[in-house]
Amino acid sequence: MIRCVRLYTGADEQSHVEIGRLDLTPGRNDDLVSAAMSSTRVTAEETASGGTLAWHTAPVRQLVVTLAGTLVFTTRDGEEFTLAPGDVLLAEDTVGSGHQWRLVGANPWRRLYIVLADGAEVPFVAGNS
Repeated sequence: MIRCVRLYTGADEQSHVEIGRLDLTPGRNDDLVSAAMSSTRVTAEETASGGTLAWHTAPVRQLVVTLAGTLVFTTRDGEEFTLAPGDVLLAEDTVGSGHQWRLVGANPWRRLYIVLADGAEVPFVAGNS
């Protein structure tokens, strides 16, 4: 299972959190594989330990894959979640109240940003099933 956290703007214009996973099905070589997701670009970024980012919205609809580091995200209404290495963030809160994050522990935050193409389907499944 690949843990995925969806960060989205609700009808109330507030950022909200939904914990789930990426849907994987049997593929070649007995691997589990997701459906293909169209993207427009991929970048890598690193933030030194102790980093934070104040209230903001996602600049675009994107996947953020954490490679190293542990972060705590908070929404303005107090929802909180942690991202750890191997987690995927589906950032869809491109408008509204936004979120903030802080890096915890001694490791830097290394991540990949995958900007999704317009209308790209993401095989997100809510819940822990």
